[in-house]
Amino acid sequence: MKTTLASLTLCLVLLMATGFPFERKGGSASSGASKEKRVQFAAWDDVNVIAHGLLQLGQGLKEHVDKTKVQMRDIYTKLKVYNRTVSELGKESLRLQAEGEALKARAGGVEDREGQLLNVTAELREKMEEMQQERRAVSERVSRLEEKADNMMQGDAVKNHSDTHNIQMMLEAQNRRIDDLMGRIRLQQEKLDKQNVRIRTLQSQIQQSRQRSFPQNTPSSGVSEQRDSPVGMASDCHELFLRGETTSEVYTIQPDNSEPFKVFCEMTADGGWTVIQKRQDGSVDFDQPWHAYKQGFGTLNGEFWLGLEKIHSIAKEGAYILKIKLSDWGNDLASIRLPFRLGGEETKYSLHIQETDTFSPLESSLGSDATSGLPFSTQDQDNDRKTDTNCAKQLSGGWWFSNCGQSNLNGRFFQSPPPKQRHQRKQGIFWKTWRGRYYPLKFSMMMIAPAVIERKS
Repeated sequence: MKTTLASLTLCLVLLMATGFPFERKGGSASSGASKEKRVQFAAWDDVNVIAHGLLQLGQGLKEHVDKTKVQMRDIYTKLKVYNRTVSELGKESLRLQAEGEALKARAGGVEDREGQLLNVTAELREKMEEMQQERRAVSERVSRLEEKADNMMQGDAVKNHSDTHNIQMMLEAQNRRIDDLMGRIRLQQEKLDKQNVRIRTLQSQIQQSRQRSFPQNTPSSGVSEQRDSPVGMASDCHELFLRGETTSEVYTIQPDNSEPFKVFCEMTADGGWTVIQKRQDGSVDFDQPWHAYKQGFGTLNGEFWLGLEKIHSIAKEGAYILKIKLSDWGNDLASIRLPFRLGGEETKYSLHIQETDTFSPLESSLGSDATSGLPFSTQDQDNDRKTDTNCAKQLSGGWWFSNCGQSNLNGRFFQSPPPKQRHQRKQGIFWKTWRGRYYPLKFSMMMIAPAVIERKS
């Protein structure tokens, strides 16, 4: 920049020196004439060249100045950004310094805690060593005691071995004798049952031969014949089993002081069971009134209810077993056995389950409520224990209800899948402690037999 200005100044000086005339001092007259002759002017082309050069030089100077201004503005902008960056770095430095001081403080706290932990660890190690020493001492004591006990047992065993062996042999012999006696008693009981059946069969045959031998009898003899005629008929299905019947089908029985009636007998390896209820396909409506449940309804080879009066005539003396078989829609089975007694119509056919110390969860849906007697209820005879509701009307069907929620095998039969409404599903056949109150069962069968079948099985 300075060099360019110096060059420009030198050119101007040269231009002034060559472009204007100048005078030299000399003689008087001759000097005037010679003065006119010596005046000289620069050439016009040279002036143009110098002017053109000056213009180009000025234009270059202007462009250089403009470029310098742009560069100065960029430098100024960069300086501002630099100043902001330096300010931010100062703030960040202050923040890092504060964090460093905080970390130093925390490090001091951590060191204190580490010191505390080391102290606690040392204490625990000392305690552990003490416990190990105590354990070793206890182990030594136990070992000594075991040695003493072994020595004592070995000494006593030598003395008492013969006595113990003799006592054990006597107990085993006594147990064998008891088992033999129990087996003989069972055999004698079975023989007595068979002898009883044979006697009643012979009495029936003798009675029939008398009727054939003496067709003209007095009215009184006719009465005696009617009274004696039931001797030849079985009182339940188990008695038919003892007579040799092994096929499960419909038979006629006649309990004591009752008219003959037909029943379905389920014959098993243990004995004969009199079926009193069966649900399997929903072909029979079980939402029946009192008189229907009293007399019975349905078909013995299908779905049916035997009748409360008939069940009472069989099991009125007690010592009977109620067996209940259940099935769900997955074909899983459940079986329940409850010793029971059934009262007459004067007790609303109350069901009495023999009280035991504990009922299993499966048995509790009926057994735990019926230990004191549960009367039978239907839609037209509300005998349940729920004072503000008729369970038979609310749930459908007749049953030994306690509070409407434990069991009901005479409810509505629902095909699978059951209805979605909850109030409808609780009207179905359910056993609460097996599949729940709102699970309608697929199958149920109730049957009874003398308690002697339980002892044999």
